[in-house]
Amino acid sequence: MQKSVQHFFGRRHFVSVVSKSVGLSIFMAAPAVGLAEHIWKLSKATTVSDIINLFIREIPSAPYEKTVDTLKSGELTQEVTGIITTMFATLEVIQQAINIGANFIIAHEPTFYNHTDETAWLEKDDVYRYKADLLKTHKIAVWRCHDYIHSHRPDGVMTGVIKALGWESYSASDGTPIFTMQAAPLKDIVAHVKARLGINSLRYAGDLLQPCRRILLLPGAAGGRAQISAISRFKPDLVMCGELSEWETAEYIRDARLKGDKIALVILGHIASEEPGLEWMVGWLKKAVPGMNVRHVPAKNPLSFI
Repeated sequence: MQKSVQHFFGRRHFVSVVSKSVGLSIFMAAPAVGLAEHIWKLSKATTVSDIINLFIREIPSAPYEKTVDTLKSGELTQEVTGIITTMFATLEVIQQAINIGANFIIAHEPTFYNHTDETAWLEKDDVYRYKADLLKTHKIAVWRCHDYIHSHRPDGVMTGVIKALGWESYSASDGTPIFTMQAAPLKDIVAHVKARLGINSLRYAGDLLQPCRRILLLPGAAGGRAQISAISRFKPDLVMCGELSEWETAEYIRDARLKGDKIALVILGHIASEEPGLEWMVGWLKKAVPGMNVRHVPAKNPLSFI
């Protein structure tokens, strides 16, 4: 894949400007270099800090002074016995880490139910305490890798999603999030996406028989303004996003269709739309830290349809 989708939206879209800066002082401010120069030899104990630093060295202009990519539990100095990548460090994922003896979870999204993982307001909450205590008891470190994986060149999440869909040959040469392929009915594209991403059911707007050739792919939660701006710029037949605010992008699509535009919308779900990026991270880790036990554990969608 050429340039990351982040270059269309700008790094600000992916990199939060508000967060604690836990442990950033020990991150090495080395320039971005090739992975081959940073293969970690397991000739000594490998710490959480070692692994975080290896990845951050791959990122242009890193480390960031302000980022949500901080340690949520555990210690930077603890020796790593195994790594799990996932979208969310759910209780189920934590239990799997315990079962296999892994003590380092790399999660893409928050662990404690808000963007910056602030916990002061949760101190007396039973669910928070149960989760925090479980992590502490088993000495499991959790690091959020959101801003950095999106800032990787190419974007690690987008790369994983494109590979999962099998759309490598359809991507734009300039790295923008538009994919051009032979026209196919919306229903066929939906069936393909559900099968490749393991989605049982999803929401959509449009005519299932409408032929779609230009697809705008926006994993995660880009936000209404970014989604609508992209639609206006690229004029796609189909918009596929992770999630949206129903009072923003969904209403824009409704009005566009009522105006007469031949456009469709598919909502994949936030987890399903970005999970392949954390599978991509497994491949990176296996090359960077050979010999380390690394696996991906899907967080799965917590919602059901009736």
